Amino acid sequence: MIPPVARVARRAVTSTGVMAGERAIPEETPVAIVHNGSTYAVMMATPADLEDFGYGFSLTEGVIESLADVEQIETLEFGEEDGVSGVEVRLWLTATRAGEQVARRRQIAGPTGCGLCGVESLELAVKPARTVPEGRGFTAAEISRAVAALPPAQTLNHQTRAVHAAAFWEPEAGLVAVREDVGRHNALDKLVGHLVRRGHAAGGGLVLLTSRVSIEMVQKTAMLGASVLVAVSAPTALAVRTAEKAGITLVAIARDDGFEVFTHPHRIVLDGAEKERFAHVG
Repeated sequence: MIPPVARVARRAVTSTGVMAGERAIPEETPVAIVHNGSTYAVMMATPADLEDFGYGFSLTEGVIESLADVEQIETLEFGEEDGVSGVEVRLWLTATRAGEQVARRRQIAGPTGCGLCGVESLELAVKPARTVPEGRGFTAAEISRAVAALPPAQTLNHQTRAVHAAAFWEPEAGLVAVREDVGRHNALDKLVGHLVRRGHAAGGGLVLLTSRVSIEMVQKTAMLGASVLVAVSAPTALAVRTAEKAGITLVAIARDDGFEVFTHPHRIVLDGAEKERFAHVG
């Protein structure tokens, strides 16, 4: 399989002069998601954890509802000698599921992190997110612990400083899984695929993102069934409205010194001192 990280020659220009050397950078390759021999989507992605990507993307797109809808999965790499460079993730669906997808088959070809390329109507672009179960609450200290745990676990980002991460965190277990990719949507799809393949329920933890929160990130989190989404960057207005309707607690701009809660704050459990400070706000 294509390595997810490449080393390339570069010249570093600084105030003290010019120095030759190498830098680790993330690989980016076309990855086609193929259902029963028909290409459904082509995304630019990091060539790692691609079976997770195939399952997760198919689930968050609504192509499958569970692992039971997939009879077989395989990844095939194509090099320049084949006339095309990239990877196909081939999923063979059950006859019933495959038949249901014929009418909605489409092909997407888009740049890194593109989540809506090829959508044929405004209705599909802003479709309502699935309503999530109640799940559990988290203290402010637990959210801070979760946010602090993610950077040390971003192995690809340590090497490249150029990839996004999506992770799942639980108070008892800490970081359950971390997935990285040049595309933020891809990273979340890989995380979804990983958790679903292992039968790991999402109600007891929270989803962590290193990126901004757009509507697609909320929709994918809802498909996973997680009720709390925490991001280090800000959300879009549409993402906030979507999270509100889906019942998701959206926490964003999470830093070492705090965070902001945009929707369903009842899941954020405050201690006595925090409640007192909150009471004096506004």
